[in-house]
Amino acid sequence: MSQNIMNLVEKSSLRADPLVFHIGDTVDVHTKILEGNKERIQVFSGTVIARSGGGAREMFTVRRIVAGEGVERKFPVNSPRIAKVEVKRSSVVRRAKLYFLRDRVGKAVRLKERRR
Repeated sequence: MSQNIMNLVEKSSLRADPLVFHIGDTVDVHTKILEGNKERIQVFSGTVIARSGGGAREMFTVRRIVAGEGVERKFPVNSPRIAKVEVKRSSVVRRAKLYFLRDRVGKAVRLKERRR
């Protein structure tokens, strides 16, 4: 009973256009940023290393290397702040979570490209 109520409440906060991407994809996440009374779009590029949660609470983690340092950022899938997610490259992966990439540096971080 309570699960049905939760599903009804969450349905209103889901995106009308669901984001389509997979673990291991290299993506550009276009995020709306408010600065004073102006709004601009900021792009965060990287590899999707995890998806977690479900429904309105679903999140995904994107990792990239900046100046030799690994940077990770978590985004809510259903957030109105996310303008779009562009898939630049798809990779072959055999895991649901790619946390092992955190320990790798240089060319070892590369993933094998998936051909479409």
